Amino acid sequence: MGKLSSTVMAYSMRATLQHLLILTLCLQIGGGQKKKENLLSEKVEQMMEWSSRRSVIRMNGDKFRRFVKAPPRNYSVIVMFTALQPQRQCSVCRQANEEYQVLANSWRYSSAFSNKLFFTIVDYDEGADVFQQLNMNSAPTFMHFPAKGKPKRADTFDLQRIGFAAEQLAKWIADRTDVHIRVFRPPNYSGTIALALLVSLVGGLLYLRRNNLEFIYNKTGWAMAALCVVFAMTSGQMWNHIRGPPYAHKNPQNGQVSYIHGSSQAQFVAESHIILLLNAAITMGMVLLNEAATSKGDVGKRRIICLVGLGLVVFFFSFLLSIFRSKYHGYPYRYVLVSTLT
Repeated sequence: MGKLSSTVMAYSMRATLQHLLILTLCLQIGGGQKKKENLLSEKVEQMMEWSSRRSVIRMNGDKFRRFVKAPPRNYSVIVMFTALQPQRQCSVCRQANEEYQVLANSWRYSSAFSNKLFFTIVDYDEGADVFQQLNMNSAPTFMHFPAKGKPKRADTFDLQRIGFAAEQLAKWIADRTDVHIRVFRPPNYSGTIALALLVSLVGGLLYLRRNNLEFIYNKTGWAMAALCVVFAMTSGQMWNHIRGPPYAHKNPQNGQVSYIHGSSQAQFVAESHIILLLNAAITMGMVLLNEAATSKGDVGKRRIICLVGLGLVVFFFSFLLSIFRSKYHGYPYRYVLVSTLT
């Protein structure tokens, strides 16, 4: 009987220890969960406070690691890595920052604003360690840090191909976070003022020449105006207006500046200017060739005009074709100066 009671007591003590162990583990798990929830609440509250002061939160290395990289986090963060200090001479960074501010303000003052998405910025001179940690060697760069998991390849915005217009950034954010932002731009009256000045100038010119309006029927003048519109459209000025690409690209490793984009899906602003000038030179050559063939002046003079026109067409069309080959790899046709860029 005594042996049986001792066995019962042993089983009872073992069960009690097991219950105490389970209770201790539950308390530890519950305490850890509560601590995690408190930490998350503090982070969200701090991010909301910063966001109430300014739409884009400036971060250094410590803030980035604590509020963007470190768990727990139930909010997404858009980070612009840039170099805005004057000594960096990054004009593209300033242009991209203006569009980024427009987008962040549109989100901050929209009715859909919540604590699920925040806009931040890391400047190289304030967070160089962050650039090193992410192996980042170019700016500006836009990245999305999701609420759960690590950023994927698609969480880095394709700036070179798409440009940095606020509308394009909003579309990318909607794809990554399901947060749709309607972009509201501050009123810009520069276009209206320019149009008013142009109308005033034309109206004043017509008023001054009201007794002699024969210049309106000048075919050469209308031809030049039409050519200017054609050159602007064929060089990609409308694409630049829609996509907002950078003027050029400077390689941060060797400092080399590229004015021609290497992809057929994008271009720089400087590239469109180059194409415009090349098209104008080719057109001038064709005009000179036509003049040499149709005029009835001195034969020697006509021959010189013909050679100059032919030289303009051959040289600049060859240069234009070489640019085309550099963007469309595998293009089979060649011309005189194609080796300059290929």
